[in-house]
Amino acid sequence: MDTNNLIVYLETEDGRVADVSLELLTKGRELATQLGVKLEAIAIGDDLSKIEEQVMPYGVDRLYLVSDKRLSPYSSIPHSEVLINLFREIKPQICLMGATCIGRDLGPRVSSCLHSGLTADCTSLVIGDHTDPKTGKEYKDLLYQIRPAFGGNIVATIVNPDCRPQMATVREGVMKKQVLDPDYKGEVITLDPAKYVKDEDFVVEILDRHIEKSKINIKNSPIIVAGGYGMGSKENFQMLFDLAQTLGAEVGASRAAGDAGFAEHARQIGQTGVTVRPKLYIACGISGQIQHIAGMQDSSIIISINNDPAAPINKIADYVITGNVEEVVPKLIKYYKKNSK
Repeated sequence: MDTNNLIVYLETEDGRVADVSLELLTKGRELATQLGVKLEAIAIGDDLSKIEEQVMPYGVDRLYLVSDKRLSPYSSIPHSEVLINLFREIKPQICLMGATCIGRDLGPRVSSCLHSGLTADCTSLVIGDHTDPKTGKEYKDLLYQIRPAFGGNIVATIVNPDCRPQMATVREGVMKKQVLDPDYKGEVITLDPAKYVKDEDFVVEILDRHIEKSKINIKNSPIIVAGGYGMGSKENFQMLFDLAQTLGAEVGASRAAGDAGFAEHARQIGQTGVTVRPKLYIACGISGQIQHIAGMQDSSIIISINNDPAAPINKIADYVITGNVEEVVPKLIKYYKKNSK
């Protein structure tokens, strides 16, 4: 096996690859092409027969499969051991994972054991050069791991010059998901689990498992009506649900609105919530802190309703309505109702 490629850890549930993993394959393909290396992926679990057809169209050159009944559902020690032992063998230069419950558990275990370092919650990944200011040593083609820092007030670019793999986790929705070629065919390597994980690593047995699906599907809604702290109260926030119902939209919230108890945490959009790309985003009483903008700036059309003409969100909005949300939103509801008949 050749080494120094880019690898993506695939999260799977019931034989389906998670969206965040497909998004990372899209980004991984772009980075691997730029670096002139292979794009690899690894799936660890039980029923992995349908993984190949799901991931190959994203330009995967090599897919590793590690299948054992005991490897599903995910548990910390066995999955960590498989990656640690495989990475010692194939020496990837970059490893990408989703910043999910699994990625946040697995990533630090693997990077800690391999002494490689890890940047969590990246919002951008690019390849670039770096000169060490102390030694003057020059490094070519490093992974720039870019993320907001200090509460989102600055954007930090983190590099890992010497340790490998360069590891980063990325939240779902941050990267675009795009098929490269429906007929792309890479190599599939089925690994012997006994070589990578020992029987004693299965010390924890999962007896019962409950997964409650979220009733709020904000990520896939084509229209989002989002409210900020400027809505003033939970009662005023109810107007946004009325507007959303009229438009067939979903309701979102800024972190400040969530912290104030105006809306549930599951509706939070931004660096500490979900990233969305709707066709239409109506921002009501949202000032537009950098953390919120990071989660919705790729919306096709943005309408801002704010009583502050200098609100930062107005800079990225396609249309700005300057006025009090309490007056503007009821007018919108009335207008849309009238025109939808």
